[in-house]
Amino acid sequence: MQNILITGACGQLGSELTTELRNIYGSDHVIASDISEPNLLIADGPFEYLDVLDRPRIEEIIEKYNIGIIYHLAAVLSATAEKNISQAWKLNMDGLLKVLDTSKEKKLDRVFWPSSIAVFGPDAKKERTPQSSACNPTTVYGISKLAGEQWCSYFYRKFGVDVRSLRYPGLIGYKSHPGGGTTDYAVDIYHKAIKGEVFDCFLKKDTALPMMYMSDAVKATINLMQAPAERITIRTSYNISGFSFSPKDITASIRSMIPEFEIQYNPDHRQAIAESWPHSIDDSPARTDWGWKPEYNLQSMTEEIIKNLPVFWNMETA
Repeated sequence: MQNILITGACGQLGSELTTELRNIYGSDHVIASDISEPNLLIADGPFEYLDVLDRPRIEEIIEKYNIGIIYHLAAVLSATAEKNISQAWKLNMDGLLKVLDTSKEKKLDRVFWPSSIAVFGPDAKKERTPQSSACNPTTVYGISKLAGEQWCSYFYRKFGVDVRSLRYPGLIGYKSHPGGGTTDYAVDIYHKAIKGEVFDCFLKKDTALPMMYMSDAVKATINLMQAPAERITIRTSYNISGFSFSPKDITASIRSMIPEFEIQYNPDHRQAIAESWPHSIDDSPARTDWGWKPEYNLQSMTEEIIKNLPVFWNMETA
């Protein structure tokens, strides 16, 4: 079989996606790569140090492992991107273009690239934002994702590169640490709650955003990549959604299990980013085209994280 390369494999999504793909295809067939040291989750299989701006290195790994599929996840996330505009644009855009152009030249089978709800701006419909809603992002991250969607579509139309994409909402998992996104409060809040610490929230209590539990994000990604090409009708990026909640909602969910949990609100620059994004997402095309359906809601996610996060901490320190 053709092997799989994952860039940015040490990130939140990359770590869990690597694990699941290795469960499906075998560890030897899934090559993790990053500029960081491999973490606990991905240490059980092949790993290569890779700067995605280094095209010869990408080509070297493709040849070494007979790569046929790339999951290109390496990126600078929303809040971090606002602090270093040029670095974010360079990594997010040049990295994608090098992967797409290499995939074209090497005639790879498929490429996955993540987009984001950050492509939507303040003029997009806030509730159940449709697939075709106006995309006028107000952040560096959103601008790079919108441009990336168009590059993906271009390489498909012009060169036949089978590149597929999802517009992720905020992704929440407990198996890796936050990576600099605006929705990362919904990861950190569980760490503070379980430790019995007061959580300092950088968003207002009623700021509702589309979210998704990491297990559902991994499932959606793999389902999209396994779907027959003729079922893929959107070559920019599919809307995808799990559920929406605000800091007030997630606090109530946590208090159903940890009644003494305390939170305080100190909105910062990330509040403006969040206010430019939708409150909820209509992902009907994904459901129709390749059968997408989430498994988790807010409460089932909370219960799973609070049950398993202490176990994961013990694994990290063992």
